[in-house]
Amino acid sequence: MSLQEKLDARKRTFEAGAPPETLAVMHRATDDLLNSGIMERILKAGERAPGFTLPNQRGQMVRSSELLARGALVLSFYRGVW
Repeated sequence: MSLQEKLDARKRTFEAGAPPETLAVMHRATDDLLNSGIMERILKAGERAPGFTLPNQRGQMVRSSELLARGALVLSFYRGVW
């Protein structure tokens, strides 16, 4: 099963059990994002990301240019604690 098939199955399972008002909010938010034009502004596969400075897991500011000078750079995004 492909990743997209797994994601589609998970979405169907979630939507089958979620309250209609919750689904309405989620679908409206998704539509708002799609209508915002964000998809035309995101990086495509193979494109280079612009330079940036972000805090690391210890809160220290880190520049992408400094990390790239040491070798390949892999970014991992996590939402933290909600």
